[in-house]
Amino acid sequence: MVFTTLAASASLLTLSACVTDPNTGEQRISRTVLGGAGGAAAGGLLGQVIGGRTGRIIGAVGGGAVGTVVGYRLDQQIRELREQTAGQGIDVTETDGGQAILVNLPDGVTFATGSATISPQFQQILDRVAANLVQYPNSLIDVYGHTDTVGSAQANQRLSEQRASAVARHLISRGVNSARIRSQGFGETQLRVQTGDNVAEPLNRRVEIKIIPLSDAEIRQAQQ
Repeated sequence: MVFTTLAASASLLTLSACVTDPNTGEQRISRTVLGGAGGAAAGGLLGQVIGGRTGRIIGAVGGGAVGTVVGYRLDQQIRELREQTAGQGIDVTETDGGQAILVNLPDGVTFATGSATISPQFQQILDRVAANLVQYPNSLIDVYGHTDTVGSAQANQRLSEQRASAVARHLISRGVNSARIRSQGFGETQLRVQTGDNVAEPLNRRVEIKIIPLSDAEIRQAQQ
């Protein structure tokens, strides 16, 4: 029912939000329709309609998710995330050639074995990550779920999706705008180590939060 509703809403937005420019004959987004659609929901749907990175940026801007951070520095956010998660077994590193941040949440810290329920002791740590994401709003956020190879590939895929979704929902519940967030499960398809002896296997069981900063130019273009 949820998927049907979202699909119908996206289809409706596609039909109603796109208008024809009388001068050029080109299709463009109607600001009037977007303005009346309402906040993060409208931004998220609009991002789905357009698709890709551009669509996500426009959706985040349209959903009111992106703000202005004066003097934003990626290395500053990394340092603060490391301080906020220190001693918890969480890795915070640069990725994509220094263009993004990867927060690695290892198995055993976040979830019990085979479960998609966030551990109570981890919720406080995740709250700190959420507060940091609220403090630095000019970014897109991907949440990835990964498993090991124990069990069936189908079960692992489902579990990875459920865990990524659980982390994304928790971040949203702590004030992170939903228009910024996308969750995805990879199951056992992106192993960190190739092993079947269950010694290094826990390294494969993880959830990752990827923070993709947006430039001022990208935000201005989306606003236009």
